[in-house]
Amino acid sequence: MKRHSGQDPEITQNWRPATRAIRGGTARSEWGETSEALFLTSGYSYDCAGDAAARFAGEQQGMTYSRLQNPTVEMLERRIALLDGAEACRSMATGMAAMTASLLCQLEAGDHVVASRALFGSCRWLTDTLLPKFGIATTVVDGRDLKNWEAAIRPETKVFFFETPANPTMEVLDLKAICGLARAHGITSVVDNAFATPVLQRPLELGADVVAYSATKMMDGQGRVMAGAVCGSEEFIEDTLLKFIRNTGPTLAPFNAWVVLKGLETLDLRIRRQSENALKVAQFLEARVERVNYPGLASDPFHDLAMRQMELAGPILSLHVGGGRERAHALLDALELVDISNNIGDSRSLMCHPASTTHASMSAEARDEVGIGEDMLRLNVGLEDVADVIDDLDRALGAAGL
Repeated sequence: MKRHSGQDPEITQNWRPATRAIRGGTARSEWGETSEALFLTSGYSYDCAGDAAARFAGEQQGMTYSRLQNPTVEMLERRIALLDGAEACRSMATGMAAMTASLLCQLEAGDHVVASRALFGSCRWLTDTLLPKFGIATTVVDGRDLKNWEAAIRPETKVFFFETPANPTMEVLDLKAICGLARAHGITSVVDNAFATPVLQRPLELGADVVAYSATKMMDGQGRVMAGAVCGSEEFIEDTLLKFIRNTGPTLAPFNAWVVLKGLETLDLRIRRQSENALKVAQFLEARVERVNYPGLASDPFHDLAMRQMELAGPILSLHVGGGRERAHALLDALELVDISNNIGDSRSLMCHPASTTHASMSAEARDEVGIGEDMLRLNVGLEDVADVIDDLDRALGAAGL
């Protein structure tokens, strides 16, 4: 009996998430390889000139150019779409390419965007600096209160843009309420779901229209390559997003796509274990520092909401150590096991000082408004033995006077 491919919707729709993460989207060549093939090619040949013309006219299925299609990249896109519960997905070279494309592909001069104030630093640069350069107005709101979103709506509002949980404050926003408000007003909701991944949170199921990812993070999961992805309806992906990325070229390399495919195979296992480790670390830190931001903690103000829309709280947390940048840097410099790094999603535990790294592009006033103080540190809890991570933090805290 012929084996069904991971691209057969009649089969894949019955698969559970862990199976989709390993087999979804897979298409085997005539060689019957078990691991996805890596197609390192920029172009494709045709049997005749008529076939080339038909493909470019959209009358014949097939590849034309790797800026538009590549077999390895297509397998990744199909797999992410399956995990996200989306009709379609397009990948990009980086997470920020995905965020940028998901906005610019549907906006033009005169449009208006409402964005949550708690966003990744580069995303705030998009809303605060880039979009206004193109005549696109942005209103930044405290996304925790639905009334703020509603009050910011204008006749020309086209997009709601937000991240949950937010980087690095770990604010959790009500996906169902915000996306429902957007839909009621004919506004497209774009959600950055990089921290949670589709394993822990599926915004499309809660009413989101578009979901964007930095696949560099948990999807790769081992700090190897850069990648991004945007998921949504087939109409949005193929009719709106594709035109933008076709002509601007934020193309994902086939090798990077292949690496992320390998990362997705262990995503479910990794993010669940890292979430378990993060909760233990957060519980330890809660007794040692001024404040810990982690929605997995029962004491966290976002705990109840997070547990309604997430399966677990994820591997990322932030903490306030008091004493400003001097004490925060002292703690970082005292670490021996945990690396000082601005990346997240890695299997290794990593810590950074957001105010001087990931969110340095934001003004001091904007950081203060969001709650990114000089004493804040962000921690990605990895897959090491959690007792070793806690021991390292314990010793570093002591060295920093805590």
